[in-house]
Amino acid sequence: MPPAQHAVQAAAVPGGYAEGYRDGVFAGGEALVAQHIPPDHILPAVAAADLIAAGFRQYAPSLARLSSPHEVAEQLVGALDAQRPLSVVRLGDGELLALAADTVLPGEEVQELAPFLPYAGVARSTPEIRASLAEAIQGADCVGVPISRAPTFQGLLFPVLQHFGIDWSRLKLTSSTINYGLHQSGLLLPILHGRRVLLIGSKAHELGVLLQTHGVHVAGVIGSVAGYSDIPRVMQQTAEVAFDIALVAAGIPAVILCRRIAGELGKVALDFGHLADKLVTGELHL
Repeated sequence: MPPAQHAVQAAAVPGGYAEGYRDGVFAGGEALVAQHIPPDHILPAVAAADLIAAGFRQYAPSLARLSSPHEVAEQLVGALDAQRPLSVVRLGDGELLALAADTVLPGEEVQELAPFLPYAGVARSTPEIRASLAEAIQGADCVGVPISRAPTFQGLLFPVLQHFGIDWSRLKLTSSTINYGLHQSGLLLPILHGRRVLLIGSKAHELGVLLQTHGVHVAGVIGSVAGYSDIPRVMQQTAEVAFDIALVAAGIPAVILCRRIAGELGKVALDFGHLADKLVTGELHL
């Protein structure tokens, strides 16, 4: 974006935020460019955005393509038809911060950045939890990763994977919002129709009622997952249900549960996340 347009945008920001906006735009763009300009030189009439565009063209061959919702749906249906195990897991800031604690970031910094981790199922990241998460990611059939390049999303993704020796190029990648993508593309109900569906998570009962009104066969319901330590109980109860596909909405433990449901029980498991909440509350509709 040309500097003049940045100025117009900054002027449009209300109150005292305008100065901070201008400073942020400068520090994140032109100031970085200035570090590469040799002494006693200027680069006339070339904005930071122009340099980014030129550099991006150089790196375009390095772009990694993510599986689309339709492609993931095809994988899910194919596995269900063939009665083949398949796990689709998703990595958001909670999973990445749990993995980053005491590895690529100090544990205290993670506690400050992620006070929500206990709600997400990890009261405190431990070596055991991190190892279980890393193993689940390594073994999952499809891994949802964040599109956002923000510090706690892609800013942590690749350092964390590298720390745990996970080669991202060998993973089957999709978006971390693949759950919403399947819903928004109208693919969710067609995947579930004609299948025995197991629901896991705090909204499982309400979601089950909703799905049944849309002709979905709910084979079982397992309520709230009380964090990482509750995984063995949930797996034991899961093994007692005759089902084809599990929708798991259990925070960070969902990554481990999905992988174990596929690997140990030979079933299909989808990390369903907050889509369960939004469907139950009516914020989103089937």
